[in-house]
Amino acid sequence: MPYPDRFYPVVDTLDWVRRLTKLGVGTVQLRAKDLNDGAALQLVSGALEIVNGTPTRLVVNDYWRAAIVAGAKHVHLGQEDLAEADVHKIRKAGLTLGLSTHDDSELEIALAAEPDYVALGPIFPTTLKSMRFAPQGIPKIAEWKRRVGNIPLVAIGGIKLEQAQEIYAAGADSIAVVSDVTQNPDPDARVKAWLEQVTETA
Repeated sequence: MPYPDRFYPVVDTLDWVRRLTKLGVGTVQLRAKDLNDGAALQLVSGALEIVNGTPTRLVVNDYWRAAIVAGAKHVHLGQEDLAEADVHKIRKAGLTLGLSTHDDSELEIALAAEPDYVALGPIFPTTLKSMRFAPQGIPKIAEWKRRVGNIPLVAIGGIKLEQAQEIYAAGADSIAVVSDVTQNPDPDARVKAWLEQVTETA
């Protein structure tokens, strides 16, 4: 199974991690903001308990120290977090490292860290968080893929299932999905549809 999976949901609670694990999702990112060290460790440990013994891989967003202490295997960092992180310590602990990018300079910084995947976003407008960067658009995916080479490329930001085929065709190896699952009136059905789409386009 590739890492990260072609369908890569991003959620912020243990309930969502549990729900997606039961649905058979291969890679789930846990992204919860503004937690202190104790709360982050408790959340990460709880999520690992849920995925242990299942095929689901947990990616911890931002809280790399908690990820190391809890025994996680995968971490994702934004550029601000990367600047403050100890990449050597992350690697020494055996964790994979995924990195967010939004422009040329961030891509250069990310590639210097030799990541296991690079994320590009936002592809489309998103209302989930205030963005300093304008939507990248689909053509940027092809450009980024040329530049990252064999490193897996994750597209994120406002992407819906109906756009998946075009995103994959442009060069994305994986699509990180937030609102198309978490804000969907029938999240379980939407997840199953994503998983079917991934099987068809693999």
